[in-house]
Amino acid sequence: MSDRPWWRDPRLVVAKRDVLSLSREKTIVLALLIQLFVAGFSSFLVVGLTSLYDPSSVATQDVEMAVTGDARAELLEAAREQEGARAIVFEDPDRARQAFQDRRVDAVLVGQYVSAPDGGGRTIDVIATAPEGSIRSTLVVVEVRRVLNALERQERVERGRSLDEPPAPLPRQIGASPYFGFTYTVLIPLLLFLPPFISGSVAVDVVTEEIERGTLELLRVAPVSLLDIVDGKALGMVVLAPLQALLWVLLLSTNGIAVANLGTLLVFVTAVALLVVTFGVVLGLATKRRRPAQLLYSVLTLVVFGAAVLLPEHPATTVAKLAVDSSTLLTYGHVVATVAVAAGAYAVARRYVGAVDPEGL
Repeated sequence: MSDRPWWRDPRLVVAKRDVLSLSREKTIVLALLIQLFVAGFSSFLVVGLTSLYDPSSVATQDVEMAVTGDARAELLEAAREQEGARAIVFEDPDRARQAFQDRRVDAVLVGQYVSAPDGGGRTIDVIATAPEGSIRSTLVVVEVRRVLNALERQERVERGRSLDEPPAPLPRQIGASPYFGFTYTVLIPLLLFLPPFISGSVAVDVVTEEIERGTLELLRVAPVSLLDIVDGKALGMVVLAPLQALLWVLLLSTNGIAVANLGTLLVFVTAVALLVVTFGVVLGLATKRRRPAQLLYSVLTLVVFGAAVLLPEHPATTVAKLAVDSSTLLTYGHVVATVAVAAGAYAVARRYVGAVDPEGL
């Protein structure tokens, strides 16, 4: 039995060497800096990102609309229900359009009563005109859509009284904040899944570069086996993922974004990292070349992650439920299953590495 201290274990030495060498990988450093920026300034970025994710969440600050036509009274009533809309009534549609051309109003809604296609009454036909070519245009369109939705609801309610049978009930309006949904269903899963995927990509690089440069043979001059070298490389990449995830969560908390079940989340991230790093290492040893290995890793990882929708619960959903503290028995079962699959995959990979002839690399 060796009398060297545990910190001189060759696997730890290899892991430390690979982790320290990451500072020379500009692409990896840039990716980490981007994640650091997103996590560190998440409270500011989430507002802009949510506007892309859900434009209706952005306050439009009183969009002025010219309402005209036979159904202008109904449009005026619908606009009054919206906080961000201010309707101005025009008797003449031409004057309403001229006001739009002069930029005195942001949009024009022309509502006319027309005969129903089946001849069973009249319907309201609305022609909406909005500006184009600016960010403001998106906000105006969002507010116009809100007014039209309100018009549809009020017409359903009023016309439902004259029906022989009651119409299907309208869906209940939900007042949930889009910022909350975006943060926990998009931002947090993104920040927690990127570190494992980056670790897997780096694992491919560190294995293939050792083979291509011939430095793997130099490592084997020391009293270490190929299995020790692979263990060390995998260990360094796997440990990095939960450390990054922990840092991102701490930065999110400083921005007022609370993340529950931190311990379980880190276990899940570690298991995913072990799974993708194992895949990356085996792929690197099998192909022995960086470019084809990276291509296969990228494509297959995306395919597998996309195919995860077939699971009872998608990994991103697992992260979101844990982070918001609404996890179920299925959520914890998914975490346990991921840990078991990752451990089994690594055990199979070690047997594969043990059967590889180092002289053939």
